Amino acid sequence: MANASAKKTASQNEAAIKNLLYGHLLSNILSLLVRVLFRWQSSRHSKKAIIFYVLSLALSQLLYRYLTKMGTPRRDATGNLVSPGDDLNQPGLTEWIFDILYISWFAQVGSALLGEWFWWVYLVIPAFIFYKLWNSLISPMVLGRSSSSGVEDEPKQETLSKRQEKLKKRNERGDSRVNVQARK
Repeated sequence: MANASAKKTASQNEAAIKNLLYGHLLSNILSLLVRVLFRWQSSRHSKKAIIFYVLSLALSQLLYRYLTKMGTPRRDATGNLVSPGDDLNQPGLTEWIFDILYISWFAQVGSALLGEWFWWVYLVIPAFIFYKLWNSLISPMVLGRSSSSGVEDEPKQETLSKRQEKLKKRNERGDSRVNVQARK
């Protein structure tokens, strides 16, 4: 018997998979329709454009199937939830797969609507990878910078709970109710 969090994950995964299906179908059908109906006569289809479209289609199909396989909940014969599947809302690799899939759809539709130069959108992916590598690995090693962003020159202040703040104030006033313990 599945618990509430597994059921919640399963329902979120089912909704995400349904949205993925709609996005996948919409981007591919829209791209093909625009290419066939509006751009077929006006522009010549080069081998390069066809190769880009086929590679983009293969990439989006691969990522769509991977996410679908990973996130599909498994149920037994009676319909009870056996496994909710992997959480498709988790950060990290799953999030990046969604991003690459969205960029693929964007490139497919954009190249159909605006022209073959739109395939350059795919350069966002290696640029983002380089940005992440620069901030987390290359810059700290080569330039000696810290990998976390933000100002670290400020001294870190110890955060106290409300109760600890009250006890500290009482101790400063010399209240006899406060037992001062020496820290080791």
